[in-house]
Amino acid sequence: LYSESLARFQGGSPYIYPLYGLGELPQGFARLSAVYGGTYMLCKPECKVEFDMEGKACGVTSEGETAKCKKVVCDPSYLTNKVRKIGKVARAIAIMSHPIPNTNESHSVQIILPQKQLGRNSDMYVFCCSYTHNVAPKGKFIAFVSAEAESDNIQSELKPGIDLLGPVDELFFDMYDRYEPVNEPSLDNCFISTSYDATTHFETTVTDVLNMYTMITGKAIDLTVDLSAASAAEEEY
Repeated sequence: LYSESLARFQGGSPYIYPLYGLGELPQGFARLSAVYGGTYMLCKPECKVEFDMEGKACGVTSEGETAKCKKVVCDPSYLTNKVRKIGKVARAIAIMSHPIPNTNESHSVQIILPQKQLGRNSDMYVFCCSYTHNVAPKGKFIAFVSAEAESDNIQSELKPGIDLLGPVDELFFDMYDRYEPVNEPSLDNCFISTSYDATTHFETTVTDVLNMYTMITGKAIDLTVDLSAASAAEEEY
């Protein structure tokens, strides 16, 4: 999923980890909102998207207060009448006191089990991070095993991935539906993301975000990396 030439970043890993899981991301939005004069509502209950007479989104209401806007960007749970179900994800979350065995004691691991190897119709994903990323207490590791659900037996379906983890302190299972938007954003000003799939590398999520950005702004983002320039800058540093 990534070029070997990029592996020198992040101490040998191409991944960029926000500390404390993804908790830093909403904080970043809050800071930008304060700088640029936006209205920020964190963890507000029962948010309802408001529409004008033309059927275009014009605000979001919660607890009797309405924040006015020209566009709404949200996940499928906020506009259930504008999405359709496209599948299910089975997920296991493990709390461990050790790294995944046979990974060179790595504190961050990404494993993809090919569908043909498992006799499935889709791949299975295993991911692990640890206290070094401030997502767990000292000495603890958090591992995830996920796959597109092909049955209702989560434990059995995820067993090949779980077997790679070694002994676990606690193991939790979850299954959730996946949705994708069916609306036309140019008509209702609603830009809805697709639900998280089973992948743990965020490639599909990033692609979805980039596509939404282009739909919202009409501009494309160029994330091409100039490896020669990056290498020169690294040597100079």
